[in-house]
Amino acid sequence: MYDPAQLRTFLAVAQTLSFTQAARRLGLRQSTVSQHVRRLEDATGRQLFARDTHSVELTEDGEAMLGFARRILEVHEQASAFFTGTRLGGRLRFGASEDFVLTRLTDILEAFRHDHPDVDLELTVELSGTLHERLDAGKLDLVLAKRRPQDPRGELVRHDKLVWIGAERLRLDPERPVPLIVFPPPGISRALALEALERRGRAWRIACTSGSLNGLVAAARAGLGVMAHSQGLIPPGLVRVPERAGLPELGAVEFVLLHGERRASAQGAADALAAAILAGGDRLHRGVSGGRAGR
Repeated sequence: MYDPAQLRTFLAVAQTLSFTQAARRLGLRQSTVSQHVRRLEDATGRQLFARDTHSVELTEDGEAMLGFARRILEVHEQASAFFTGTRLGGRLRFGASEDFVLTRLTDILEAFRHDHPDVDLELTVELSGTLHERLDAGKLDLVLAKRRPQDPRGELVRHDKLVWIGAERLRLDPERPVPLIVFPPPGISRALALEALERRGRAWRIACTSGSLNGLVAAARAGLGVMAHSQGLIPPGLVRVPERAGLPELGAVEFVLLHGERRASAQGAADALAAAILAGGDRLHRGVSGGRAGR
């Protein structure tokens, strides 16, 4: 039998690819995280991570364990809820950036609705920046969005690299302003892209602005320009812009879960949904049709 605590630790490390980040997420010491992983590897008789002083990667057996661990924990939580007689209820206002709406977040939400039918789940899909504002204004209870620069809040769900993407046939003229495809303010990716170009001293122009994800992807596929985007969610028909184009590095982006002001009626449901998203974070790496652009 596999220890649920060890499985939760394994999932946290697999999703963050960092023993330090996993320890921070779980509120454990890093030595405890290492111990949990070692004991789980002993129990399976397999190496689940290939790790050195610089990186952590899942092995083939670790990839296989992802699905098993998630399903074991889901059944464990269902059994606990059944035998303790706990039934969550109330209204839960959940906000998600469009990055994830077309990934397998839908599977997580469907399972949550099945397990907690008395919870009135209200979903808001918006720009990450707008979701932060609505959370701060007390209009949302839980948010899954990009972390704002210089904002330490939130439980890390996913760490990714922000890159430039565009149509494969697109060619940028180094003598002309970079044509940008962007969400309107307060889009976080938009702000990071503009800041990077300003630091490089590279001229730019807005080629397309849209609050619609499909609109931005269509503009990029048509070759209107480039957009800043999560490397792990590049949509079909678009590719990473090659380094020879001379565009500046955009750095990393983190997707986090943030809780709003604790409303007693929503606290239990928010905690349960947050736990489900953290446990199923490996489902959020790609869209069902190859990924979607980031906001």
